[in-house]
Amino acid sequence: MKYVSLTIILLALIAGNAAGADQTLDFTLHKLESGHPGCTMLVIGGIQGDKPGGFNAASLLVTRYKINKGNVWVVPNLNFISIIKRSRGVHGDLNRKFASISSNDPEYTAIQKIKSIILDKKVDLVLNLHDGSGFYRPIYEDKLHNPNRWGQCVIIDQEQLEYQRFGNLKSIAGRAVSHVNRHLIEPSHAYRVKNTRTRDGNIEMAKTLTYFAVQHYKPAFGLEASKSFPTHKRAYYHIRAIESFMKIMGIEYERKIALSVRGIEKAINNNIQVALYDRKIFLDVKNARNQLNYVPLKKNSAIEFTPSNPLIAILNFGKKYRVYHGNRRITHLHPEYFEYDSSIDAITLFVDGKKKTAKFGDVVGVGKTFTVAHREGYRINVIGFHKAGLANESGVPIRQVDIQKRYSIDKTGWIYRIEVYRNERFTGMVLVDFNHGRDNLNVGMPDRLRNVRFAQLKNQAVLNAKKDMTGR
Repeated sequence: MKYVSLTIILLALIAGNAAGADQTLDFTLHKLESGHPGCTMLVIGGIQGDKPGGFNAASLLVTRYKINKGNVWVVPNLNFISIIKRSRGVHGDLNRKFASISSNDPEYTAIQKIKSIILDKKVDLVLNLHDGSGFYRPIYEDKLHNPNRWGQCVIIDQEQLEYQRFGNLKSIAGRAVSHVNRHLIEPSHAYRVKNTRTRDGNIEMAKTLTYFAVQHYKPAFGLEASKSFPTHKRAYYHIRAIESFMKIMGIEYERKIALSVRGIEKAINNNIQVALYDRKIFLDVKNARNQLNYVPLKKNSAIEFTPSNPLIAILNFGKKYRVYHGNRRITHLHPEYFEYDSSIDAITLFVDGKKKTAKFGDVVGVGKTFTVAHREGYRINVIGFHKAGLANESGVPIRQVDIQKRYSIDKTGWIYRIEVYRNERFTGMVLVDFNHGRDNLNVGMPDRLRNVRFAQLKNQAVLNAKKDMTGR
């Protein structure tokens, strides 16, 4: 698969107060393209920031699927700042701004961008992912199961869209529902088709993304998983529904995760890594301590990072940075600032008696001990290790018990940092993981981190973007 990522803005820092400044995050578009002829599906997650099932499912498409025929375009984080802040909409409901929006609205630019993507001539069908309350049922059963609920359904605005390949909206939604219902966790989770009959006078639904698409002759569907479920179970149902639409459209794919509730939960929670400054620093933060201290960031430079998935953001809060994964705050980075050195890109280690070369950004599994080979002109600092009178910690065998546990990356005390310096300039970092030492693993940074880049805007460009969005 040829992986294409169009970076709009991943991280943009807007001037404001230090403790939670008004920072904006623009969405990202990811084109998963097979290189073979076929239909193109556009999947949108995160239009409302309080619906994690939808945006986590969309993120899994980006990171865990390979498309072999046709194309899948994904916007997993449409309302990114609202995702971060666990809000339906920081600036109001984004899904009510498609019929009309003032040019002074802070989300005007985002609306225009997503509209242009929807209207791209290559897009054949649009899915908008939501998490809805309760369980939609066409006939009233009880407070959670009735016509006014939104969970567990495929939404259409009307039955038919004339002259379009996928214009039989009711029939296609019915086929998708039938597919999902063959894979229910429990029979009570059954999906239904919900027709909002928008063009018959539904004023609220006339403001939405899907109706905008339909009005422009783009078949569009809303997918709703129930808010009664935890996030990973909602994402499971979303993935089932998305795959049913891919089958209908003739899109062929490979899935790199187990499509089960447990498999989806594992995929969401285990894929939370960031590489900083062209892999000089790599942090696996899925089980990170609340505070990571003395992180050597680049002096007089905007923070630059590559995430393992498009829901990761790093935001500035005064003298520290917060790392987010979707609507979860993962950790805080407390920086020290250094000039950077690029004279080498790897170090030599002796791990349990075996010689290994570790590139910066690698995670090296250690069983009992490791020793960093001495290299003239370079200083080694193992964070949390201390020996009186020792300024350079190369050439010293180090065990897990020799390192203070509170300096580990992870809460369980397995992963530690080896930092390399040259004349007080930071050169790079390698991690050692005592939890994986049994197999003496030498695990490099995942390929997806090497291949997918999300660049931060420079300060002046960010200020310009703010002016564009606000009209001031």
